[in-house]
Amino acid sequence: MIEVENLTKRFPTQVAVSDVSFSVREGEIVGFLGPNGAGKTTAMRILTGFLPPTSGTARVAGYDVVTRSEQARASLGYLPETAALYPEMRVRESIDSCLLEEVADRKVENLSKGFRQRTALAGALVHQPPVLILDEPTVGLDPMQVIKIREMIRLLGRERAVLLSTHILPEVDAVCDRVLIIDRGSIVAEGTAAELRSRLAASPIVRASFAGQIEAREPLAGLPGVTAVSEESADGETRVRLECATGADLREDVFRTAVERGWVLRELVLEAVSLEDVFVRLTRHEEIAPEAAALSQPAEPAADEDASKEIPS
Repeated sequence: MIEVENLTKRFPTQVAVSDVSFSVREGEIVGFLGPNGAGKTTAMRILTGFLPPTSGTARVAGYDVVTRSEQARASLGYLPETAALYPEMRVRESIDSCLLEEVADRKVENLSKGFRQRTALAGALVHQPPVLILDEPTVGLDPMQVIKIREMIRLLGRERAVLLSTHILPEVDAVCDRVLIIDRGSIVAEGTAAELRSRLAASPIVRASFAGQIEAREPLAGLPGVTAVSEESADGETRVRLECATGADLREDVFRTAVERGWVLRELVLEAVSLEDVFVRLTRHEEIAPEAAALSQPAEPAADEDASKEIPS
């Protein structure tokens, strides 16, 4: 239902989206993740007809977004990050599914941020489109509203192709069938959340805490197999987090180092890998290591974000 092939968008000062390809099938919810400026918003604006691509193609429900723009736009519902609403209008369509019963006769200008967000989502659904593009759909909602909207998105995703951009990583685990991670205009990883975590789990993370304020970073960074160390001191203890090379479990080395240096070890644990770990490791530009290449192997490239705000199009 969404097909993107070799999509590129250049602005005078930078390439926002670079040779990106991906697809979203009917009955699938795909999470679209990336740091600010990575290419997400630019890609979504191309798909929704707000920006033309420099090269490559994008199709929505089989319609090219450039040559058959009207049909493509008629086939999708779009919820931008900033809800596009007319403040003088009253809330009346898609009321039940978007939990809007209690505000149905209010003007939009009198709604809270959470209700405005739900009203905008209702507007994206009003024509029953086969494709949905949702940019931060739960922003501004309280926890109970978030749960309800996530349930609704899962329900909608059974019969539609849904592309969901969010910075709330637990939302991806809760809602999405598959994940695309974009950085610097290119797809760097693709797969289910479980697949991405399992691939990164080959590079373990060891967490330790020691009594008092000590200088642990340099000694631990020198251990064979350590690729990165973070350290913080608080509440009378020093906490460190070690990223390890593929297959390395450095807990015994950390323990021996603590004994040799007389540190009082309070905690030593091998962390389970989270989606946040995957995201951070792939988009931290100082140290994108071989795991980035491994994670991106089954990739279908994707695209950018804030760059599109630089140059009106």
